[in-house]
Amino acid sequence: MNVKPKKQFGQHFLTNPEVTQNIIQQIQSFDFPVLEIGPGKGILTQSLSSKDKFKCVEIDRESHEYLLENKIVTVDQLLKGDFLRFEVSQIFDGEEFMLAGNFPYNISTQIVFKLIESRDKIPVMIGMFQKEVADRICSLHGSKQYGILSVLGQAYFSAKTLFYVEPDSFYPPPKVRSSVIILERIKTEIEVPYSDLHRVVKMAFNHRRKTIKNSLGLLISAIPNFDHPFLKLRPEQLSVQDFIDLTKALYNTPN
Repeated sequence: MNVKPKKQFGQHFLTNPEVTQNIIQQIQSFDFPVLEIGPGKGILTQSLSSKDKFKCVEIDRESHEYLLENKIVTVDQLLKGDFLRFEVSQIFDGEEFMLAGNFPYNISTQIVFKLIESRDKIPVMIGMFQKEVADRICSLHGSKQYGILSVLGQAYFSAKTLFYVEPDSFYPPPKVRSSVIILERIKTEIEVPYSDLHRVVKMAFNHRRKTIKNSLGLLISAIPNFDHPFLKLRPEQLSVQDFIDLTKALYNTPN
């Protein structure tokens, strides 16, 4: 049987052998068990499934049949369903693992947020993203791409673009370039809860043209006489550490 790429799953199957090999080499430079998201027809999977600890998660039933019929994976290696709904701690019985894959475009941002929330179990991610999304993940403060994904991702992971991939490396070819990036967990956990940082960052960038003082008005108004040097700045002017410091100041100030 064959597998047709489906728009509803954001599928663009990688077909370029050179790009495939470059990704495989990056993944194999780590010793962690590997969970591949969205194997599709298995162009990456066939080189990864020989690892001692490998699993892949796929939502497309056609892919399930294709991967098993062609013996690219075993039944035990194939997890059927939506990665975003899986309990991460149960995938490798509580063991740490790395995420990898040519990620479906329609859930790539959600995969990053799932990674952040599951950072205690996932120290590394190597994945293919639309270049626009990858740029947002890796961008530094002061750039137009810098936003919620940049700050929250880089608060917990170092982010780096490994290489770019042209549209003709896929079937069907997407309308945009893609990027392969790596995220590696930062060894020291930040000193503020993720929920607090997430709230501050989201509120700030929901009104990115406004100053921090205006964007965070609801939070600030609950703290009598609260003042901070960052209040006059716009969100893209604050570094990741600045947001951490601001969050700490907001939530550690007595009401």
